[in-house]
Amino acid sequence: MKTLRSAVTAVLATAAFLLGAGNAQAAIDARAVTDDFLFNRSLSQFSSIRSQGPYADQLDWSSDGCSWSPDNPFGFKFLPACHRHDFGYRNYKRQSRFNETTRLRIDDKFKADLYHQCAGNWACNRTADLYYQAVREFGAS
Repeated sequence: MKTLRSAVTAVLATAAFLLGAGNAQAAIDARAVTDDFLFNRSLSQFSSIRSQGPYADQLDWSSDGCSWSPDNPFGFKFLPACHRHDFGYRNYKRQSRFNETTRLRIDDKFKADLYHQCAGNWACNRTADLYYQAVREFGAS
């Protein structure tokens, strides 16, 4: 019986290897996952998820940080918000649902994330306002 069990286990393991089970990530509803990571998770949760890069074959995790602006102006930690903003733009474009309405929603989330990072600091909030205005002005290009 033990030999039969070992043989069956070996056959199943070989079949799983040949079929690729466990080697590729399962197909996801990329739109729903994108929306969840973008709009339903806290910024710290998003950053943690991003560091793991799940579903990299289906989601775009790339980022250029805060583009042509400093990632941490005056010591304010804006980089995590810029990462999530890039995630939103890149995945909405990839999923063919990037338009002025969705761009505004992603940009508004960016502003909320920046304000969260500012934690009420007046100078930080004014810097966040400038970053928000820049994405509203130049983000579509």
